[in-house]
Amino acid sequence: MVRKEWNLLSMIMWSVAGGVSILVFFLVLFQVHFQREVSQSGPADLVQFVCDNESSKRAALFIRYNGEVIASVNPSVRMPLASTVKIIVAIEYARQAADGRIDPEQPVSLDALRSFYVPKTDGGAHEAWLSHVQAMYGNDSVPLSEVASGMIAYSSNANTEYLLQLLGINNVNDVLSLFGLTDHEPVYPLVSTLFVPARLMTENEWTKKQTAQRIEQMKLAEYRQCSIDIHEHWPPSHQEIKHMYRMMNMTFQKLWSDRLPRSTVEEYATVMAKLNSKSFLSKEVHAYLDPVLEQIMKEPANQQWLLHAGKKGGSTAFVLTEAMYATAKDGGRMELAFFSDGLTVLEQAKLLRALNTFERELLQNESYRQKIKDLFSG
Repeated sequence: MVRKEWNLLSMIMWSVAGGVSILVFFLVLFQVHFQREVSQSGPADLVQFVCDNESSKRAALFIRYNGEVIASVNPSVRMPLASTVKIIVAIEYARQAADGRIDPEQPVSLDALRSFYVPKTDGGAHEAWLSHVQAMYGNDSVPLSEVASGMIAYSSNANTEYLLQLLGINNVNDVLSLFGLTDHEPVYPLVSTLFVPARLMTENEWTKKQTAQRIEQMKLAEYRQCSIDIHEHWPPSHQEIKHMYRMMNMTFQKLWSDRLPRSTVEEYATVMAKLNSKSFLSKEVHAYLDPVLEQIMKEPANQQWLLHAGKKGGSTAFVLTEAMYATAKDGGRMELAFFSDGLTVLEQAKLLRALNTFERELLQNESYRQKIKDLFSG
């Protein structure tokens, strides 16, 4: 009897082990396939994605080259901006610096910035920026200009939240009027918004399901105001922080992503054109804006063929966006905005890898520009 029980137990253990081995095999196979798909992606994949998703409005693209529109796909469809909206914050930072309302050299306590940092919500962006600046300035403080640069170069949400508090949210939204952005939704805090579900759950003693249903029913203006209220009474309570982490599942991430400020690719291409001209804003403003927004010009290779260029992208679990401008030494001038939503993990990874090469081809290859024009400008 003992022998039979041992044999049965042995068979079960071997079955479990075999099942685990098969699962591990398929996981490894999936990972290899995923990495191969991403590594082989290029501009053609981005172009195909735009073609395949024009009617579903999951993709939008707008490109100008030397003032001529060469691509216009869903130009007036509002889509979540994610961190691309930080361009607007950077512009207001530069305006206030040029006006003397803020001092770019004023020291900012790293502890003050950490108070806005919510670990595990930004893909490690803020920690990466901290490592960079602490190597130069130590552990106490950094100049305000570095805070603004970290918002763009590293996409630190904590830095963005700090700047919104310093500059004033209403002042940041004045930039929308300055640039004539009538389809752009108001800018509001990114980090504070993560705590809207937690605030509702704490105040009303709701379940996750009840909280999600309430958010779905909320008007955007009410949702934004709730975020601003949290921002103005920062930091959140210990209970709200606890609830926030408990609610970071895909349901609540989607609710957050869908309610981020939205605009259109045509509007952002227009913003890029005004920045590319170097004449819409004053020289004094550009003196503070360009070092923040034109991070790619720090690369010696880019300095060899570009006069100036700036860009900012953004992403959530579902969204990938980017807006850029560039003027090449050969006289070519381009502005581009690409927005996408409802992405799978593989789609996002492939598009992210393809974007830079796509932009470079457009700037450097006349026949490729004509191909894109023939495909998308009709």
